[in-house]
Amino acid sequence: MEKIKQKRSFINTMKLRRLRKKLVKINALKETMSLLSDEELKQKTVEFRNRLHEGETLEDILIEAFAAIREADRRILGMFPFDVQVLGALALHEGTIVEMKTGEGKTLTATLPLYLNALEGKGTILVTTNDYLARRDAIDMGEVYRFMGLTVGVGVFDDDEEVDSNRKKKIYSSDILYTTSTALGFDYLIDNLAGNVEDKFLRSFNYVIVDEADAVLLDSAQTPLIIAGSPRVQSNLYDTADQFIRTLKKDQEFKFLKDEKFIFLTDEGIRYAEKYFNIPNLYSEEYFELNRHINLALRAHYLFKKDMDYVVTDDAVELLDNRTGRILEGTRLQSGIHQAIETKEKVKKSKDSRAIASVTYQSLFNMFPKLSGMTGTGKIAENELISTYGVSVVVLPTNTPIQRLDYSDKIYTTLPEKLLATLEFVKELHEKQQPILLISGTVDIAEIYSRMLLQEGIPHNVLTAKNIAKEALIIAEAGQKGAVTVATSLAGRGTDIKLGKGVAELGGLAVIGTERMPNSRIDWQLRGRAGRQGDPGLSQFFVSLEDDLIMNHANRRLKKYFEKQNSIDRKNYGKPLFSKRFSRIVTHAQQKSEDKSESARQNTIKFDESLKSQRKKIYHLRDQLIFGEVKLRDRLDKLISEYIEMYMENNRKFGLNQNDFKRFILENFTYQLRSLPKSLDLSNSRQVKDYLFYLYQLEMERKSKQLKTDSKVEEFIRLSILRAIDECWIQQVDHLQQLKTFVSMRQIAQRDSFNEYLRESLESYEEMSREVKHAIVKNVMLSTIEGKVDDGLSIYFV
Repeated sequence: MEKIKQKRSFINTMKLRRLRKKLVKINALKETMSLLSDEELKQKTVEFRNRLHEGETLEDILIEAFAAIREADRRILGMFPFDVQVLGALALHEGTIVEMKTGEGKTLTATLPLYLNALEGKGTILVTTNDYLARRDAIDMGEVYRFMGLTVGVGVFDDDEEVDSNRKKKIYSSDILYTTSTALGFDYLIDNLAGNVEDKFLRSFNYVIVDEADAVLLDSAQTPLIIAGSPRVQSNLYDTADQFIRTLKKDQEFKFLKDEKFIFLTDEGIRYAEKYFNIPNLYSEEYFELNRHINLALRAHYLFKKDMDYVVTDDAVELLDNRTGRILEGTRLQSGIHQAIETKEKVKKSKDSRAIASVTYQSLFNMFPKLSGMTGTGKIAENELISTYGVSVVVLPTNTPIQRLDYSDKIYTTLPEKLLATLEFVKELHEKQQPILLISGTVDIAEIYSRMLLQEGIPHNVLTAKNIAKEALIIAEAGQKGAVTVATSLAGRGTDIKLGKGVAELGGLAVIGTERMPNSRIDWQLRGRAGRQGDPGLSQFFVSLEDDLIMNHANRRLKKYFEKQNSIDRKNYGKPLFSKRFSRIVTHAQQKSEDKSESARQNTIKFDESLKSQRKKIYHLRDQLIFGEVKLRDRLDKLISEYIEMYMENNRKFGLNQNDFKRFILENFTYQLRSLPKSLDLSNSRQVKDYLFYLYQLEMERKSKQLKTDSKVEEFIRLSILRAIDECWIQQVDHLQQLKTFVSMRQIAQRDSFNEYLRESLESYEEMSREVKHAIVKNVMLSTIEGKVDDGLSIYFV
């Protein structure tokens, strides 16, 4: 491991050395660009585009383009990118993740590679972590792009804002687009649900810069983005199952394996369930739904914690981003688990919807030919970023040396000891009016500290998911003299805390972590809130052996130690633990947490492989249909023949009887059949095939007369096929989401859940392919066309 670190450090040094050679050339053009008039500087964009059109590459114009946009930044924004920012811009252009410390000006750095890559006319995108930052950066940086003759778009909207496909098409055709990862992901899915060319708005992906790259590409990538719709009939089993599991005895009637996040009924629990519900066999097909709801209720009670995974506001369950503490607006858990949590919390149940489209961040961002990103803490996760996205990390030096003091953790045995020690430290700093940012991992811990501060008479602001609306105001005041701000994790909020007058002399901003976070990257992001751009500051974390992170990953020896020492009568009560073994315990717990998160992300990738290949085929087929890349009439003839052959094959063993055959025709080919031709011999497969194909030809002749032109016939077939594909694909996506939930439980039976998922997903895809053919036949044969061609036609599908 040490050799790998040394090798990576050497590679980083060599990269910076190579980039500095380009920086020298860019700096050499500084004076030349400064002598240009505004009009001459603007004309550089036209010149660069002409040179690209004539065959030059981005590398050929890089030095001049960077020098030009750098000068434009100075004139329009009043900010001239520092040398380290230009180095970062060069690394971003090359498709790497750039590690820049908080406050080093990542937003300005991005203007250089965005401008250069936008010159090709293929579009560039900057992805941020939230709507506020996307709008702010587009407004602030948009001025310089527009000055240089480029267009700028914003891909996020207010909830009540109506946005049609024409407006989105204009936005996505911008030279530079600022948006969020969720908005981009959902737009990709929506675009691929479009039924015609007019509703398509995305163009091919080209170049993307991801801000807070590790947060988006890793932390947020554990769960896929899902569009839900087509609500199911609301089940009445949620309340019944919830009442039942509240009566269960832990470890006796159900087991909860915390590390694996498995929860299941024991044999005794199964017998109790069968007695409770008065049923013979809980695992029979007849009681599948009851069994499913019992499992959902168990997961809702033991895998999801209030104020950690979700909050309850306005009689609704809102999910939390466990990295930033933000509410995930409009996001719902799938497969019934959200409704199970709502039942647990006794709030109004939302509609249980089917998943109709899904994509993971890994799949989404790997679609870009060139991917780069910016973060304050990327090097720690470089191995995973390389293996998942194929992007390495370049670490940049700070523009001015870091003056922040990062103290070693203060570790206590119990939570009360830690709370009191933290409060004493806050009081000590507050007495000299040093601003304090007190950060906790959960909403409930933040509220505990808030109540303690109130009891001490210390005025403070609280920034959690419950009052996110005041975020900008609270952050603006956090660096002022005497300010105390209690918050959940601020990582990725993107707003710098600027020091007020006289604060630097007091030691700058003090960041106090009330616990170690689930991964060390978040810890360093939090520390980075202090000491920006050479400002003084300090960071101090307080930890107890009772913290969730420690207890969830502790071994038996530590638990025994805690049980012995968990007393206020012991001599060292209230004193920190100085032994290095406790520091190792904390580090080990965090490492285990990181390993589990990485494992969860790798599982997301593995489980998405099957859906990704299926999604790629379906979306490609839809695009072919929408853009008219294939002639459909001949293909339809072949498809009908295949469908007839499939029907004959299914009935070959037992043969056809007249009643079943008539029913098949009435349900799939025509409602007009009164009787079968007397000459038709059902034992002669050739005759049967010919007769069914004759019915198809007859129906197509009738519809062709109604539609009049070949183009209208093609349009009718296209709509019939699209509708069939969409209906069956929605069922497939929803089925695979449900399947993921249940195959994980098969590990208990020593079965490989991934192989089980692959096998069943392949089987369901093959079944879907058969269903698509069936649906196309019904759509073509049994649909009704009304109206006149000149006035407009209406098609009614069964």
